[in-house]
Amino acid sequence: MADLQGFDARTVEPAAEFEPIPAGKYMAAITESELKPTKNGAGSYLQLTFQILDGPYKNRLVWTRLNLDNPNATAVQIARGELSALCRAVGVMAPNDSVELHNLPLLITVKCRKRADTGEIQNEVKGFAKKDAATGQPQQAPTNSPPWRRPPA
Repeated sequence: MADLQGFDARTVEPAAEFEPIPAGKYMAAITESELKPTKNGAGSYLQLTFQILDGPYKNRLVWTRLNLDNPNATAVQIARGELSALCRAVGVMAPNDSVELHNLPLLITVKCRKRADTGEIQNEVKGFAKKDAATGQPQQAPTNSPPWRRPPA
């Protein structure tokens, strides 16, 4: 039994149903990181929490897990490649601790996938890029010629 004295639901907004965010690229930063043991205890993974920094999903959280210590060498190789991409995106090439990756803005690619156990859609972080990476906007090559002398696009 828990003492709920003093709580009045009329004074608190009810929690909204938690829906995954749409697939896409989002400006985000790591706000938490934790090394956790795998379910079977044979290894460990780095769990990273990302907070979306702007747009309609500002302050929403998404997570990823990097299997850095695992009997499956392929899983470790994939995780190390993802960690390398993440480090390059935030400009920390040789972190001694995961906290060094916190609060540094980067562009993450979020995908949606169906959970095998429940069939529910969930988010998955599948890519990392520098915060100034192209976001679908065409980039013009720098040129010294005036606009009227440039070839048509």
